Amino acid sequence: MSIFRLFYSKTPKIKDTNGKVLPNSITSLEKVKIGGIDQSLLIRGHDVNNPVLLFLHGGPGNSEMGIAYLFQRRAEELFTIVHWDQRGAGKSYSKKIPEETLNIEQFISDTHELIQLLKKRFNKEKIYLLGHSWGSVLGVLVVQRYPELFHAYIGMGQVVNMIENEKISFQYTLDAAKKAGNKKVVNKLESLEPPYVGDLKALRFQRKWLARYGGALHNEKSMMVLMKKGLVSPELSLRDLPGFIKGMIKTLKVMWGQLAEINFLEQVPELKIPVYFFVGRYDYQVPFELVEIFYEKLKAPKKSLIWFENSGHCPNFEEPDRFQEVLISEVLQEIRWK
Repeated sequence: MSIFRLFYSKTPKIKDTNGKVLPNSITSLEKVKIGGIDQSLLIRGHDVNNPVLLFLHGGPGNSEMGIAYLFQRRAEELFTIVHWDQRGAGKSYSKKIPEETLNIEQFISDTHELIQLLKKRFNKEKIYLLGHSWGSVLGVLVVQRYPELFHAYIGMGQVVNMIENEKISFQYTLDAAKKAGNKKVVNKLESLEPPYVGDLKALRFQRKWLARYGGALHNEKSMMVLMKKGLVSPELSLRDLPGFIKGMIKTLKVMWGQLAEINFLEQVPELKIPVYFFVGRYDYQVPFELVEIFYEKLKAPKKSLIWFENSGHCPNFEEPDRFQEVLISEVLQEIRWK
């Protein structure tokens, strides 16, 4: 690793087959002022005239900027893709951010402000919005409030009802531990009470064993694999790592109780734009069965439930080729053929 990579990050230029930078391409790592504080963006695309897709990461506080290079290079040909490290996460982490601003309403406001900036910068009337895990909570709430801003919404690892979410996820983990004959883990799990509000140590224990038993990433036994991939990302440097870790811990601690109040089956009967759910067949971190119920109940002008048969909670990482193909062939067509 070079000295430069230890302390600085830089996203690679997009070049043609002759090694020349594409004239209308954009490759930018930058900070913008959102909600009164500096927040970081990664923007990549072959042509700034292409549709804009804003990616809302999970967590809360869990930046996905460092693994973007693994799952979007093909999609960059047809979208301008924006990754945003939200307030308090990743490159946007700062110990100066007041804890009281880490609330769902502030994140909705930040998202709306960022979208207005993107619309103006790229001269767009509307954009695409993709929310992953916690980002799917934020995404649904923003789309519900501001439907006129979007071509379509993509929910991946879609959160539906957090109380039921944690009950199902817990039961999957407990059943798997019993099947494996791991009495020590079974005993510990049976002492826990989802949704673990005020007890994030219990949440971390359940998530650790959920991952070990294939309920998070289907083909990996630890979410640490994502962090390891991020360590060699061109968009990250080692000096970014403390902020990534501190951001995950702090934001989740402050916001977990707020998430426990989410129940879209009651709160969101309708979305007024096309909706796509990208669902991992083995996702028990955000259980797929709740997404099926939400899909059936939700009113929308168009809706699609798209299965990723070899994925858990992260289809973009676990099936990157299919993830990009679906974005291009099914989602993008919403405006390409109008």
